[in-house]
Amino acid sequence: MKEITNSILKDSSRDEKSQLEILLPDEKIFHNAAKAGEVSTLEQCLSRNVQINIRTESDRTALHFAVANQSENAVSFLLNHNARVDIKDKHGMDAFLLAAWFGHLNILKLLVEKGVDRKSTNEEGLNALHCAAQNNKTKVVEYIVNDLQLDLNKPTEKGKMPYHLAAENGHLEMVEALRKLNYNTQKKDKEGNTPLHLAAWNGHVTVLTVLLSEGNLINEENEEGETAFYLAAVGGHHECVTSLLGAGSDTNILPKSNTSPLHVAAERGDHSLASMLIDAGADCNSQNKRKESPLHLAVKYQHMPIAQLFVESMCDVNILDERNQNPLHLAAELGKADLVELLLKANTDLKQRDKQGKTPLGVAARVNHIIIADMIIKAERYYAWKEVIQDRLPIPTSNYPLTFKPDHTTQTSQLRTTLWSLAHRDLKPKDWKRLANQWHFTEEQIKGIEEQWTGAKSYKEHGHRMLLIWLHGILLTGTNPVKALYEALVNIEQNNLAEKIRKEINGMQSSQKCTVS
Repeated sequence: MKEITNSILKDSSRDEKSQLEILLPDEKIFHNAAKAGEVSTLEQCLSRNVQINIRTESDRTALHFAVANQSENAVSFLLNHNARVDIKDKHGMDAFLLAAWFGHLNILKLLVEKGVDRKSTNEEGLNALHCAAQNNKTKVVEYIVNDLQLDLNKPTEKGKMPYHLAAENGHLEMVEALRKLNYNTQKKDKEGNTPLHLAAWNGHVTVLTVLLSEGNLINEENEEGETAFYLAAVGGHHECVTSLLGAGSDTNILPKSNTSPLHVAAERGDHSLASMLIDAGADCNSQNKRKESPLHLAVKYQHMPIAQLFVESMCDVNILDERNQNPLHLAAELGKADLVELLLKANTDLKQRDKQGKTPLGVAARVNHIIIADMIIKAERYYAWKEVIQDRLPIPTSNYPLTFKPDHTTQTSQLRTTLWSLAHRDLKPKDWKRLANQWHFTEEQIKGIEEQWTGAKSYKEHGHRMLLIWLHGILLTGTNPVKALYEALVNIEQNNLAEKIRKEINGMQSSQKCTVS
């Protein structure tokens, strides 16, 4: 109903055009004079036989405009010339309702003297008390209740009492006034909302504080199963969330949609709210109707800080959504290296398969995300090694940091150059797979590597990728790369090539001063 104010005080361009089409020039002047409170112009128009109750396309008369613009002189003039007080506009608003809406007490009294219907309602069932309460017109409320002795404390078509409207619009003064009149209520409207729900949803923390002192309905649910806390969180109203938490709100009551406040925070990227909710004990593993956890949504909408917050808060990284995918499946599908790295370090189950039978590696390979596929293979090999040693050694065993991203460090640059040369100049088409088998690459890992490139010379790129993945594991485990490569080449009967690589690497002035004795 806020459109009432805008549409009456300032007609839209469409309304202006419509009015020009149905009003004569003098009639248009008459209405504008009523808006501006120009009594002399009103008098001149009437002398030219303009009908005092002429209506616009929206069924508004000059009296509507005079009341809405709070021109007491114009209202008095029109009433003295027998303007009708019972005409309603397209919203069902008559002059009495408008006077209460805009809060002009003297105009209200003038209309009462003219016998206006004091119990009139608009199309939504709002009476004068509703109109005044919605717009914080406390003097009008006091006049209606104390002077007119009207019992207008009734529900609207939507079941809202004046107290609901005061709370919904954040009018603390009106809330206090209605409380003094014993018009405060904890009843629900037709959507199941109490005044507390409405204040929380709209972020009115001062009103919320007052309402919290009235009763123990803090965890009451509306028709959608939403509590005041849920509505405050969904609305992003952090102060209201804090107040409701302090009052003991249950953070884990979910609505019928099963979408928790953490889901909403994750989707929006609201780190502050997510942190607040987790600290308050919100369940970070709850699943919505699509079986997505908040972490799924943080990944889906690529909110890295929130995803990191969930991981650090020990949220379950292996929850499966309706596609049977964990968050890593999603990150792999999106090709987001930072998210993939985060989830790989969080010990995500790399063997989980979605409904299409794809592991995260299979997903990355299918959508051609080469870097992501290689990162996952590195992680698979690293965690397989870690499981074998069973924490007998510190991990990682060298100064090489634990990361699964591509290696661009200077300390390994010469080794990487040698491996590129080996793959593109020395290895034969089947050699890279033979090496991969020597180093215990799985069939799925080999398939994941060769899926991205085709053609007669694709084996060169496949071999290069495999060698870099192998180097990653060698450095993390603290193994001598020169010795390991030499032995593997010998094992595939490439003795001459093994000797060549040994001499080449041992001759380099690199940080890896390793020799084969």
